[in-house]
Amino acid sequence: MSDKPTDEAVEAPQDVDLDDGDVVDTIDHTEAVAVRPSIPALVTAVIVVAAIALTLGLLQDLSSIIAPIFLTLNLLIAAFPIYTWLVAKRCPRLVASLVTGLAVFVVLILGLAAIVWSVTKMVQTLSGYTDQFVAMYEQSIAWLGQFGFDESSLLNSLKSISPSSVLDFAGGLVSGTSAASAMIVVIIVMIVFMVMDLPSVGERLRVTQHLHPRFTNSITAFVTGIRRYWLVTTVFGLIVALLDGVVLLILGVSLPLVWIVLAFITNYIPNVGFVIGLVPPALLALFEKGPVTALIVVIAYCVLNFLIQSLIQPKFTGDAVGITPTVSFISLLLWAWVFGALGALIALPATLAVKALLIDSDPRLRWVNAFISNEPEAIAPKPSEG
Repeated sequence: MSDKPTDEAVEAPQDVDLDDGDVVDTIDHTEAVAVRPSIPALVTAVIVVAAIALTLGLLQDLSSIIAPIFLTLNLLIAAFPIYTWLVAKRCPRLVASLVTGLAVFVVLILGLAAIVWSVTKMVQTLSGYTDQFVAMYEQSIAWLGQFGFDESSLLNSLKSISPSSVLDFAGGLVSGTSAASAMIVVIIVMIVFMVMDLPSVGERLRVTQHLHPRFTNSITAFVTGIRRYWLVTTVFGLIVALLDGVVLLILGVSLPLVWIVLAFITNYIPNVGFVIGLVPPALLALFEKGPVTALIVVIAYCVLNFLIQSLIQPKFTGDAVGITPTVSFISLLLWAWVFGALGALIALPATLAVKALLIDSDPRLRWVNAFISNEPEAIAPKPSEG
């Protein structure tokens, strides 16, 4: 027992018994570590951009899995009040989960059927006006030639958007929708598994609220905003589509029901969905009734869309979206590139998810909201917080 203290007594001085040069070197090394320069801002920016690019590339590679899963999550979030209402009425949780999943499944099937039916009818109808389409196409080329453009060069440049290619593209939408069976299978399977997890959602949120309250609050805000977004977009999209249909009925344009369904579906695509829903009925009105009727259709669509979706709808949406129109359009381009056609549908929810989970949950990133929020004054800290 006397050996151990002796060893310690010998070893201790070895660590500290240094000559003057060693002491100076040790102190200098410690000071060098303490004052080590931070990473330059440019290097940090490059790393962040590279990480974002790598993440987006990974999401793009896995788009056939991630996009339908995220869409399924959105559908269940929108339908979750059905579950809570049934549970409040003392319905067994398992039954409430099955009813909620069935409601989501029905909405999904109806949506797919509406898309296939409307696009099919549109292609069949516009195919009957191929001659008029070609004549209008050639007249447009000749009209541009009057302003000094070379007609042969224009024809070569516009071959990719010739009438036949436009109709072929529209027909490809139908075949593409039919070929999306793998994506539909992923959605259906995810509905089944997410429905099985519904009864435990409340308990899981209580646990995360206790461990990470700020992160849980961000998730709750995201869920509330997404649910309000889908509800308000659906209600006002239906109102606009019905009013568009009334205008088409008054003007005597064929297939008003098809254009109602098309306007309602494209309503979910931010920014450009309105244009997609406008072009086919405007073309049909031009072929059937002439340019005056087509102009009336365009004006009516624009006025209704501006009044309802640009002035009235935001008052009901509130903070559900919470981003500027520019960010909304960039989101459409970005997520459509990452996830394809389905990315255009889930562009805003995907952006809101990133905003809620990565920005709103971190007080250090509050300043980012000053550039992307549609109400930057609400983001600014109060005088007491400064």
